[in-house]
Amino acid sequence: MGLCAAVLLATACGQAEKPAETSATKPAPPPVPGPDLTTLTDSNAAPLLLAYLKQYPASEVIIHTRLGDMRIKLYDDTPIHKANFLLLARKGVFDETVFNRVVKGLVVQGGRSDHRTIRITKYHLPPEVRPAHFHKHGALGMARYDDEQNPGRLSSNNDFYIVHGKKTAPAMAQAMAGRKLTPAQLTAYQTVGGVPALDGKYTVFGEVVEGLDVIDKIANEPIDAYNWPKKDVDIRMEVVK
Repeated sequence: MGLCAAVLLATACGQAEKPAETSATKPAPPPVPGPDLTTLTDSNAAPLLLAYLKQYPASEVIIHTRLGDMRIKLYDDTPIHKANFLLLARKGVFDETVFNRVVKGLVVQGGRSDHRTIRITKYHLPPEVRPAHFHKHGALGMARYDDEQNPGRLSSNNDFYIVHGKKTAPAMAQAMAGRKLTPAQLTAYQTVGGVPALDGKYTVFGEVVEGLDVIDKIANEPIDAYNWPKKDVDIRMEVVK
């Protein structure tokens, strides 16, 4: 936005005209660096996002909600998902979204809204499934859709979820999981809970390190027939370091 134009006021005959006092608006903030969200595609997203992360690194974000804040650590060994999450957070995309799908005992999912104004293409991310990362309570993952048309199991670019889950006995957790679990992972499922059935199928690229109680609060929100909270749980996302 440019500065408001100064308006000249006419003065009495014979007197010099002088400009009126102006109330300049604040200059628009500089554009947020990073790839143009309307140019990202399935074929170019990964290299562009990796280059972006190298130039603008960070590892933690805070999700602010009316029910409290969650501090999230992003994993270094899932760099494409990490870079994408940071880019959308910095560009303000998530600030125009809400937690739009809440399934108690499973996940609270965000990234969509009825009032988004920021333009973004529907690109996908290649999977970065790592054995060390699993769907314990508080894990951050990215959704995936249309497996019949998506044999590569590419991730959504904007639909993220945070695991709510429930406590599961080790034998049951291993039977549900899509891969072999370590003793530590089995213990975590027994003590803090999670959703072992999602392991090996979706990319986990971070975890909540502060504010785990906020997940429970969101999971307990009244929902409609579509699992959308009856009172919006808005998101404001801050990249902190």
